[in-house]
Amino acid sequence: MKAIHISLLSAALLVSASAFAQKVRILDGNMDALKGVTKLNVQFDYSKMGVGKFETEEEYLSKKKDDYNKKEAGKGDEWVKSWKADRKNRFEPQFKELFAKHSDINIGEYPNEKYTLIFKTTYTEPGYNVYVTRKNAEIDGEAWIVETANPGTPLARISVQNCPGRTFGGNDYDTGTRIQESYAVAGKGLGKFIDKEVK
Repeated sequence: MKAIHISLLSAALLVSASAFAQKVRILDGNMDALKGVTKLNVQFDYSKMGVGKFETEEEYLSKKKDDYNKKEAGKGDEWVKSWKADRKNRFEPQFKELFAKHSDINIGEYPNEKYTLIFKTTYTEPGYNVYVTRKNAEIDGEAWIVETANPGTPLARISVQNCPGRTFGGNDYDTGTRIQESYAVAGKGLGKFIDKEVK
């Protein structure tokens, strides 16, 4: 019984630490336009993203691809495909699901809606888990609220920083699993923040 209590306490502390690590704040503009809005178009942008110690995603992918291909021909090329596929298959659905759970605004592919939320990932720390040692994944980003017809001019820019990603129990040996949790944290935090701002 005591072991169960300690495990539950550890899990609660982990959730608490994750919540306090994340920072969401308005950089400029405001969200007055979203008052009364129930649906938002959403887009994701990874075009200016650093990864780990690399300034650009291209540098990171090139290094990883070469390393994997040296170990096994073609493995690096498959890894790059998987890395990019995770966006549509794992990260974006997780972000949208958690945003919707914590906001009265539904986000999705709604190109006919007046407003769009563009989530721009600016940094990804993939983390690692090699049994004896680990480092959590983490993402930083900016959320732009724009008129769908005028995406280059944000009505508001929101900073979303320090979104940690790991799973309970530590069975997140796959990079995509760890990063997926970072997008869940980002979606939840941003959803709660916007919901509070527009009420």
